[in-house]
Amino acid sequence: MKDKRAKNQCAHEYSRRTGTEMENQYVMEAGHSIHKNHSMDVLEERIGYKFANQALLKQAVTHSSFTNEQRIRRAKNYERLEFLGDAVLELVSSEFLFQRNRHMSEGELTKTRASMVCEPSLAFCARDLELGEFILLGRGEEGSGGRTRDSIISDVMEAVIGAIYLDGGMEPAKAFINRFVLSDLEDKQLFYDSKSTLQELIQGKLKKNFHYELLSESGPEHNKVFRVAVYMEENLLGTGEGRTKKAAEQQAAYQALLRLRGKGCI
Repeated sequence: MKDKRAKNQCAHEYSRRTGTEMENQYVMEAGHSIHKNHSMDVLEERIGYKFANQALLKQAVTHSSFTNEQRIRRAKNYERLEFLGDAVLELVSSEFLFQRNRHMSEGELTKTRASMVCEPSLAFCARDLELGEFILLGRGEEGSGGRTRDSIISDVMEAVIGAIYLDGGMEPAKAFINRFVLSDLEDKQLFYDSKSTLQELIQGKLKKNFHYELLSESGPEHNKVFRVAVYMEENLLGTGEGRTKKAAEQQAAYQALLRLRGKGCI
């Protein structure tokens, strides 16, 4: 029995080392250096799950631009894991809403689920985990700001779910989703709908005017950063930054709503 346990442990450690060695090899071939704070071991700690096969986690954060650039088999990027993770996320979020909202109609359940697992929603969750810092990207995608793009980091979020499901089954995948996607829904919903909610609150309830103002625009053309402020009449309510004006306005609106909520306006 002891020999069997020892063999299993050796196999487990070999699998983990293999995943890390593959990651190191791919990254060094790309001319990148691996920062110790952005290793797969650190990411495991961040997401609260330790992989038996760490190569799955490495695959979950590998963008197609990286595999194309390195001429690695296309199956080694995150796209297939994203497909699987999307299905797992839909099932878990559907069960969550079904059990929590027993009087909600099918149409309302569908609409609520769509807002919870849409691209901006998952990107918001991914930023909480700082997943973008761990993504393996090709040089072109890196240079065009792919590391912070909603479409990429939301895909990686689903790919991580798929990787956890393959490695450990439904229970750890469900635990991850409950912890990082289905928690703090009130604040997340406020963020998703921040611009429309702020408009309804200020113009509808408070009967005042508001406007956004571009404070600054910096960075190269392909990777700009916009800084925006939102004012009610002449009073500053919040500021935000983003890769697009729309994203910066959304962040500013969210900060404004938090401030107004603190004053009892919501």
